[in-house]
Amino acid sequence: MPGDLLTDLELMTLLAVLRRREDAYGVTITRELEQTAGRSVALAVVYATLTRLGDRGLVTHWYGDPTPERGGRAKKFFEVTALGVRRIRGTQRALTSLWVGLPELAGPAV
Repeated sequence: MPGDLLTDLELMTLLAVLRRREDAYGVTITRELEQTAGRSVALAVVYATLTRLGDRGLVTHWYGDPTPERGGRAKKFFEVTALGVRRIRGTQRALTSLWVGLPELAGPAV
């Protein structure tokens, strides 16, 4: 099942989509990664990651209404699929298993 595990960027992107809920589009996902995780990622990298996750069936997308402030273009919104949630949980379990019992990592996170 190693192919089922997510990379750090894939995991963080999926978590950011979950956090943004119905407002999950490229810019808000990028901001969530920066503000919550402290990870600065280019918008193009976020979109490439979302495309890869979509190809694997881990996210789905839909388009909102066109807006004048975007020159009449519609925003592309993202949602984590049930399979995506399962992959998040699987990756969480794998990381937690590796983490447990390491004296170097005992105690509160700094």
